[in-house]
Amino acid sequence: MPIASKLTFLQPILTSSRPFESQRSHSSCSRQNLLLTSTKPRIIINSIPQHQSSASYLSHSRTNTFLSPQFPHPSNRTRSVTARSQLPNFPLISPHDKWGTWTALFATGAFGIWSERTKIGSALSGALVSTLIGLAASNLGVVSCESPAYSIVLEFLLPLAVPLLLFRADLRRVIKSTGTLLLAFLIGSVATTVGTALAYLLVPMRSLGQDSWKIAAALMGRHIGGAVNYVAISDALGVSSSVLAAGLAADNVICAVYFTTLFALASNIPAESSTSVDDVSMNEGSVRGDKPPVLQFATALAVAFAICKAGTFLTKYFGIQGGSLPAITAIVVTLATTFPTQFNKLAPAGEAMALILMQVFFTVVGASGNIWSVINTAPSIFMFALVQIAIHLAVILGLGKLFRFDQKLLLIASNANVGGPTTACGMATAKGWSSLIVPGILAGIFGIAIATFLGIAFGVTVLKYM
Repeated sequence: MPIASKLTFLQPILTSSRPFESQRSHSSCSRQNLLLTSTKPRIIINSIPQHQSSASYLSHSRTNTFLSPQFPHPSNRTRSVTARSQLPNFPLISPHDKWGTWTALFATGAFGIWSERTKIGSALSGALVSTLIGLAASNLGVVSCESPAYSIVLEFLLPLAVPLLLFRADLRRVIKSTGTLLLAFLIGSVATTVGTALAYLLVPMRSLGQDSWKIAAALMGRHIGGAVNYVAISDALGVSSSVLAAGLAADNVICAVYFTTLFALASNIPAESSTSVDDVSMNEGSVRGDKPPVLQFATALAVAFAICKAGTFLTKYFGIQGGSLPAITAIVVTLATTFPTQFNKLAPAGEAMALILMQVFFTVVGASGNIWSVINTAPSIFMFALVQIAIHLAVILGLGKLFRFDQKLLLIASNANVGGPTTACGMATAKGWSSLIVPGILAGIFGIAIATFLGIAFGVTVLKYM
């Protein structure tokens, strides 16, 4: 039995222009028509605009009349009902609150950088700290999981960080200065490639669907170059945001275990007693770069914007989907190799700004992720990355021993592969291996320059068909 027949006070009234007596005489007919047209009565609540009278508004919106009792109210007015929720509005920072969202992003990025001064933060890395805070903030209702600001970070700030990070990518200097370390680094890159293929066979990550081979290719680029390559490959291959966040979270945990293992292997290797000429020049450059002038910052930004414009123009002109980051990488490496002196002067300012932009990006990666999706997705990626890194380390140490490489050379090369130039420099400095500081940095930069292309090529030609 319909609800309207049970509740006697819910009876439809005809909204025609006839008098009330005529409406009452036809009430049975209209009621039958109502029951025939719909078995579920519909209640529509409207408020009367202030500039209209109740009568004119009622005749204007006949189809939206509120169901009233059988005998109309003497005032013949339509009642308006207002419902107010007493629950708090989430998220606390609205996605349309531009200043609030940008404050949260940059504050989290700054906290991630600061956290590396603490024991816990240095063990986790500033990137992982920013990612985890962003993930917690979005899932606890502090910030939104979607915001126009996130699109700006991914579309503009991330591509801008790539050239700023690669102003030192002079390939001629890399080949000349790294020497044997470059050969060890290339062996490590081959070890990562082999580890990726074997890990994908052992841990195929079928639960991820089409994202499985894509995230495997992205992690391959991550363990040859760095996080920039991971993002570039994920963007080019179209990895979903939840899988991207889960992969980054799982890989950062694996990297923490990996770096601990590296330092354990290096515990019995003594420090060097002398400092090379290249180290002195690099250290002097770092000192000069501690407080770079405003002109250096402005020029670095202008050049980075120009490179991004050229890269995006080329990808649109040739119709290459998702190829902007690889194109930007290729352009900046070419320019840094062609004009090494000019770009090397911009490097300190560029690297400082790139560090900030990358921390903001990691915050966005976390904020865009769903914590339950990460929990459900991360275990398979965690196992894949664990097998991949274990095979990488076994192959590079095995082949290095076969070719009689110095063990500290192999450890720095492996660090440059998996961690990038920053961690390689940090390990060489901490262990007192001064002759390997500059080669480690250059080898890491070289890895960033080539990893995106290697990862995409290996993923499309090999992993996709495994």
